[in-house]
Amino acid sequence: MIKLLLLSLAIIVVNSVIFSQTDNWQTYFEKTNYLKSPLYDETIEYFKRIDEISPFARMNTIGISPQGRELKCMIVSKDKAFTPAGAKQTGKPVILVVNGIHSGEIEGKDASMLLLREILVTKEKEWMIENVILLIIPVFNVDGHENMSRYNRINQNGPEEMGKRTTAHNLNLNRDWLKADSPEMQSLLKLFSEWLPDFLIDNHTTNGADYQYTITYGIEKSLNIDGEIGEWVREKFIPFITKKSTDAGYNIFPYVAFRNWREGFKSGVQDFPAPPRFSTGFAAAHNRPALLAETHMLKPFKDRVFATKVIIESVIEYANFNSYELITINRSADKNTIEKYAKHRTQFPINLKLSAQHVTVPFEGITWDEIPSNISGTLKKVYTGRDTTFDINFYNNVEVADYVSVPKGYFIPKEYENLVERLKLHGVEVSVLNEDEMHTVSRYRFSNVKLAGSSYEGRQRASFDIEEYREQALIPAGTFFVATNQRTLRVILHLLEPVGEDSFIKWGFMNAIFEQKEYFESYVMEKIAEEMLADDPALLREFENRLNSDEEFRNNPYERLNFFYKRSPYWDSSLNVYPVMRLE
Repeated sequence: MIKLLLLSLAIIVVNSVIFSQTDNWQTYFEKTNYLKSPLYDETIEYFKRIDEISPFARMNTIGISPQGRELKCMIVSKDKAFTPAGAKQTGKPVILVVNGIHSGEIEGKDASMLLLREILVTKEKEWMIENVILLIIPVFNVDGHENMSRYNRINQNGPEEMGKRTTAHNLNLNRDWLKADSPEMQSLLKLFSEWLPDFLIDNHTTNGADYQYTITYGIEKSLNIDGEIGEWVREKFIPFITKKSTDAGYNIFPYVAFRNWREGFKSGVQDFPAPPRFSTGFAAAHNRPALLAETHMLKPFKDRVFATKVIIESVIEYANFNSYELITINRSADKNTIEKYAKHRTQFPINLKLSAQHVTVPFEGITWDEIPSNISGTLKKVYTGRDTTFDINFYNNVEVADYVSVPKGYFIPKEYENLVERLKLHGVEVSVLNEDEMHTVSRYRFSNVKLAGSSYEGRQRASFDIEEYREQALIPAGTFFVATNQRTLRVILHLLEPVGEDSFIKWGFMNAIFEQKEYFESYVMEKIAEEMLADDPALLREFENRLNSDEEFRNNPYERLNFFYKRSPYWDSSLNVYPVMRLE
């Protein structure tokens, strides 16, 4: 009886200590009745307090924002492995959690504070870091976070004030994962390359339609990621997080992206593989799984924070109990990528598309009425708030839109060192030629070049047709060489192959190569053209055939002279030619 009484008293004491600790460690989110999220300084102060009291946590500065704010990362390790080398020695998987890449979508920050308190302060969930190491970015878009307003996100239900979607440079960081224009992303890529996390969590809030799901998700599982990882995602990971979320009371569905946004649900939803400008596609290019968590904008802020917390916990829990499995499939993906594409030269699927094939799935939606609008002059959608379940077309059959052959490597001229610096941020290994070398190379020539009519993410994107040709080329000393037989092969191809939708050249890094810099005077070209015709009967026949078959050409004096200029030795042979060469 006395032992039982003592045990009961001990439990009471322990619980009272936990409750006292929880009260002392209340977050701003909790203190405001789950209606507000703290400013950046107050957020970081909370993380610093955890750093001070826990031997298993360390707060590092990983970069500086354009407005001078420090970008922070909290490292959590039971082994006190606070460096990439130390983490690797533990043999434990590393999970990177990125919060506030769109700083108005901030649930992940508050969810991380609650979770770290339970792991490191009250220690009720300390078991979660037995077999994993955590890297947590409290807020990624720090300048946007401090640009708080009640009016930053018209579609969103709380918090009372929220940050802005974009950075101080008005860039959307979740389009910057591959091209890395922003200093924030450059800092994060350096962290990523040094630590090479085994799993990435990217926390967001949706825009879009109304429906019952508190949270939706995106994760790569198709042709843009290693097959073994894709199978693991489909067969093991998705069922696990789905059950965890549902058991916690938060219904879940794949990210709701309409086939046609104007038509909405009538067009069906699609599960499209993300290109590497987005977080999940970026991680896939690095042979790593990544989870996009998207809470529903219209659900209360409190529910969104706790649903995000459940998702983060689910990933950590799975990794904690299956750490060897996660490490193994990632390392295997690195080897498979080199073996399949660099050694056996298998065609690489660089651009993907969805086919018209679909399946029908049940969808937990909200009923709506369509009512004539005097404002827009069309039918307006009015959600009724009544739950309904209906069948919807779900498009998830992925096909290859473009393949590329994989060369042994790429020669990048010394004058394009800016491209090399971006590659290195991704962990790409680059060497430099010490002397001139002669090689057979393949090259690309562009035609029908069009630059976008407006900028996108601060860049004027380019489109073009591509012609490939081969030549013997003298590669001068000082040229950079990027071999493809390395872990980052997918990243290399996406950036250096022009057909890739996120290639350097399509993002406008090299638009100057499309600009003609020398021109002819007509009276000079008239004389040269006459000499060319007199010396080359075949050219005369070609010119006459063009005159006879092309009326527009026949009636355009400039183009008639330009016909000869393009075939003369004065023509700039480097115009519209890709400076990067492929070593075959």
